[in-house]
Amino acid sequence: MAKRKQTVASTGVAGLDQILRGGLPTSNLYMLQGAPGSGKTTAALQFLKAGVEIGESGIYISLSQTAAELEAIAASHGWTLDGIRVEELSASDAINGAADQTIFQTGELRLDETRKAIENAIEEHKPKRLVYDSLLEIRLITGDSPKFRRELLGFKRFLAQRNVVALLLDTQTSGGERNGEEVEGIAHGVIRFDKSLEEYGAVRRRVEVSKMRGVPIADGYHDMAIREGQGVVVFPRIIPGAAKEDMKPHLIKSGVAELDEMFGGGQEAGTVTLVIGQSGTGKSTMASLYATAALKRGESVALFLFEERLETFFRRSEGLGMDLRQFHEDGQLVISDFNPNEISPGEFAQIVQEVVTREKIRVVVIDSFTGYLNSLPHREKAVRDIQSLLKYLARSGVLTMLIVAQHGLLGQNVGIDVDVSFLGDTVLLLRIAEHEGRLRRNIAVVKKRHGPHDLDVRELMIQSSGISVVSYNPLPET
Repeated sequence: MAKRKQTVASTGVAGLDQILRGGLPTSNLYMLQGAPGSGKTTAALQFLKAGVEIGESGIYISLSQTAAELEAIAASHGWTLDGIRVEELSASDAINGAADQTIFQTGELRLDETRKAIENAIEEHKPKRLVYDSLLEIRLITGDSPKFRRELLGFKRFLAQRNVVALLLDTQTSGGERNGEEVEGIAHGVIRFDKSLEEYGAVRRRVEVSKMRGVPIADGYHDMAIREGQGVVVFPRIIPGAAKEDMKPHLIKSGVAELDEMFGGGQEAGTVTLVIGQSGTGKSTMASLYATAALKRGESVALFLFEERLETFFRRSEGLGMDLRQFHEDGQLVISDFNPNEISPGEFAQIVQEVVTREKIRVVVIDSFTGYLNSLPHREKAVRDIQSLLKYLARSGVLTMLIVAQHGLLGQNVGIDVDVSFLGDTVLLLRIAEHEGRLRRNIAVVKKRHGPHDLDVRELMIQSSGISVVSYNPLPET
């Protein structure tokens, strides 16, 4: 017997739909949990808006926010509430009334009145989608967990009989116990929004689908953000196996014969090269060299800059005879200039993946990887995340070059406190050293997993006429 395909309702958040393998299975009740300000209301409005776009009626039952507040949230993103019915109920009166009484029946009466008002609104408007905001108010009215659980079970049956997809918002207090643990088993699925404020930089946001019956979800945390005009945006973790394999073996040349000779003829597609060196050794110049050679071959290149400004990059390259502006204007060279303090590892990985897939990129340069990692509060996690991205790029047949700086002008320590050497299939080491009375740039290939490579240390010449690699004169025989 053929397996029946389950119908789903889009959440209105593309990345979250991807995690859920399409969306929320229909005719079920779901919980969206998170601290105040984590994005629950915005995501709920996106859920209802997605329904309106396909002709499904939606209702927002608000016990905690006024219709004016909801309109203000929508307006902040350039949205309207057209097609969404807002039912504003006064649950706060029930809470305040119960707090001033010692007779239990008063709270019971308020609960009945709130339930009837909600059910009447559903019966009258017959929505396909419903948002219930929030469970905190109902929890306070009921006063104890068993009664609260029974109330939710009854509401779940009521909605199931009417084939409504319901999203229940549940406010989680920071530092305390999770309020919804006693009722999570009732919901068909549970989604959690998490936010944290580091000592410096923007708020970091994450989403976790902690439960989803019958769906092989991409579990664990995924980065997210709230963007003006977009609302909640989710960045699913990269899955290397999702890449379309392009493992045609071919060598990628630099355009400098002596340098290609050091790599045994060139660098392999589908590999990662770490370019490590002190300040001024020519790390970014090497990246520009490979980018220029690929562009002249007609291949597309992507550069992701975290330290150097775009204009600085162009001027430095032009000073060495590499004019890349026209390639950029023609779209063959894609350059993204980031403020590292305002981008999460998940968002960065998604941007790279989308650019590589859309533009059929063959060479990727991340300059500098050190600056990117040093801006993040949890560098070990960022290294794991970028390892997945690098595997994705490798399976796509892309040569990736990571620029890694060393401490100080003449220092020998890598400028990050986590080990990144395992990321590279190839390691190109650049140094400045005194030789015969002057400072010289040295270049050496210290690691290459695929094929032979030269172990000699050579001199890297960076001049306005171009780049060259020369061998040191052999020592005289004694």
